[in-house]
Amino acid sequence: MKNIVLSTLAFTLALFFSGCSQEMTTPKAHNTQQEQIREDIRIFTANNSEGKITPQSIEKAFKANGFTIVGNNDMNKAFEKRFEGGGKDFKEYRLMFVHNPKISTRIINEYPEFGLIAPLSTSVYSKDGKTITISSLSLTGMSRISGVPETNKDLILLRDSMTKALAEALPNGKYEPLNYKITRPEGSLVTRFAFVLKNEDKIEDAKENYQETMEGEIESAGFIVAGFYPINEDLVEGGINDYDFYDSYSICKLEVIYPVHKVHPEVGAFAPCTMYMYKKKNEKFTRMGYPSVYNWVLSTNIKDEDSLQPLIDAQDLLETKIDSTIE
Repeated sequence: MKNIVLSTLAFTLALFFSGCSQEMTTPKAHNTQQEQIREDIRIFTANNSEGKITPQSIEKAFKANGFTIVGNNDMNKAFEKRFEGGGKDFKEYRLMFVHNPKISTRIINEYPEFGLIAPLSTSVYSKDGKTITISSLSLTGMSRISGVPETNKDLILLRDSMTKALAEALPNGKYEPLNYKITRPEGSLVTRFAFVLKNEDKIEDAKENYQETMEGEIESAGFIVAGFYPINEDLVEGGINDYDFYDSYSICKLEVIYPVHKVHPEVGAFAPCTMYMYKKKNEKFTRMGYPSVYNWVLSTNIKDEDSLQPLIDAQDLLETKIDSTIE
């Protein structure tokens, strides 16, 4: 089977050997270089001393603004089960991923890699129960990860829909300034794979067989498939019939998010990571991709070793596990 791993930052010539072509691009080094101040994440906070804002009321606000709730996971329960003393750092900490089918479908039709952030990840958290916060990607953050220009009208509309949903979910809320001095990690911001499915003459069976293998492989390494969304159903409903399939995974590793969320709870804007898997009807290759953990480093100034090392290890492990399924 042919296996091609591509990168947004490193683009090297393929090496041909043993009947396979392979292109490896995820750097192991993670030294950083200073860059300008930029906010890729929006942090929106409101008073909740009366306890009127709940996970259910937040979901209702997003649904009212055209979003589907792909997942709304109580991470405190997961942390409590996995880690000694876990689940006590925040009164509430949830990872909620939301998807706007109509807007995202239009963007994907022009920019297939928009599946890198479809669905969109958010974190919902409260330190003491008196205030509640939702973190999400800004227009700049969505553009940087997906490659869709900030001037794209549908991307702006998605941002505006998120803004409206946040305002309704957290009445009288306000945005908190971050002002991080952005550092540039020496690692790929997007990890891509391209490969040919076995038994492609029966494409649906081939896809399902591969997905079963891939899911089993990453789960054996401690990753969790936190969500799955068949984007192609939205594409077909919107009159777009260019794909044999287009699926989206939400993938999480507790050992990664647990140490980081204590200092940077806003990283839920990147977690779970969203991975697309699609094949166009007129193309030979099935394509997969996900935003690497270097986005976390770039956007949130993560520097402490306890947070940074699990990120780097997880990045290397996930790439290796997926790569092993397509060799």
